[in-house]
Amino acid sequence: MIENSGRPRAVDALVFDAYGTLFDVQSVASTAEALFPGRGAALAQLWRSKQLEYSWLQSLMQSPGQPREDFAAVTAHALSYAAEALALPLPAHARHRLLDAYLHLSPFPDAEPTLAALAPRRRLILSNGTHAMLAPLAAATGLARHFDAILSADDAGVYKPSPRVYQLAVDALDCPPIRIGFVSSNSWDAIGAKAFGFTVFWINRSGAPIDRHGPAPDCMIRSLADLPALLTAA
Repeated sequence: MIENSGRPRAVDALVFDAYGTLFDVQSVASTAEALFPGRGAALAQLWRSKQLEYSWLQSLMQSPGQPREDFAAVTAHALSYAAEALALPLPAHARHRLLDAYLHLSPFPDAEPTLAALAPRRRLILSNGTHAMLAPLAAATGLARHFDAILSADDAGVYKPSPRVYQLAVDALDCPPIRIGFVSSNSWDAIGAKAFGFTVFWINRSGAPIDRHGPAPDCMIRSLADLPALLTAA
């Protein structure tokens, strides 16, 4: 059972997922809608779904003969599939605009004030995205100043929810997993982080049911703004 409230959690540092947690991946829908009026939301939704699916499949398939591609490549492959599945033409200029939109995602409105309120705890980003995707995005949105480091799954050579990716945060913080608060809006990521041993806060903005493939996160909240109240004083 997930606790929505209750005793404050004692953590020494916080680790945040990026896509869907700090940055609204559906904000690419505005670009998609401009290119394909009336079809933008459908394209953005299918693109995101395939992006995640391909990351998991690539992790499972990787071998000496089948190397894992980075998240930029996975994102491009997912876009190609989504456009073809929806019978949408994708000329080079449209493809470039859509992929570029991932470098200009909108942060959720509560991201910046929440991150500021969590100081002086150490705060990291841990994402499947590449450093080349994440660093410019964090800088352009002004969120970079709130983070001690940005960690990419590329450094582990596999995608979340592999324990090897979560271990990157433990190594960077030199802190036991239970003392690290992990924050994600993705149910699969929250469950993976809990299985690894983090204290996990799942941001369930849509009121979705929790997935059943692993241990439930410690707390469910509806927005980033709910997080500071669930932590003991730093």
